[in-house]
Amino acid sequence: MSRIGKSPVTIPSGVEVKVDGNIVTVKGPKGTLTQALQPSVSLSIEDGQISFTRESDAPNHRAMHGLYRSLLNNMCIGVSEGFKKELEVIGVGYRANATGQMLELALGFSHPYVFEIPEEIKVSTLSEKGKAPIVTLESIDKQLVGQVAAKIRSLRKPEPYKGKGVRYVGEEIRRKAGKSAAK
Repeated sequence: MSRIGKSPVTIPSGVEVKVDGNIVTVKGPKGTLTQALQPSVSLSIEDGQISFTRESDAPNHRAMHGLYRSLLNNMCIGVSEGFKKELEVIGVGYRANATGQMLELALGFSHPYVFEIPEEIKVSTLSEKGKAPIVTLESIDKQLVGQVAAKIRSLRKPEPYKGKGVRYVGEEIRRKAGKSAAK
């Protein structure tokens, strides 16, 4: 058995899970998410918990067993609490400004980069004097938040010499020594 797949998902209070054929719908106070399941994995809801079973021990079925358990767990957490990613924009003259669903980033290029954020994500920026601007992404969909955060980070990855670029809050960057001075 898959270690992840065999542990049940606890349904938080205020969250409603419906199964219609192979489509699972999770509805909570923050929104609704749906996921299609493959026929090789089946689920049962009892006593406020979702448990998963697979039809065989084939490698693909074992992989799907753990995958769908994790996806439904993330859906239950997302519709009840939500997910949040924070990015720091570090560098002289680097700025971040959010207006509606548009994120404008000045990252040392000759022009500002305008990034359109999907409707499902709420974006906000915080700029304090003397501190690096922070971009906050919030949504009920964990995969979408992570994908958009990774895309924003890829615009200017942190470099190892000065540490400039876009990084996650709390991310440690491995620093390198620069050239030694000539004699």
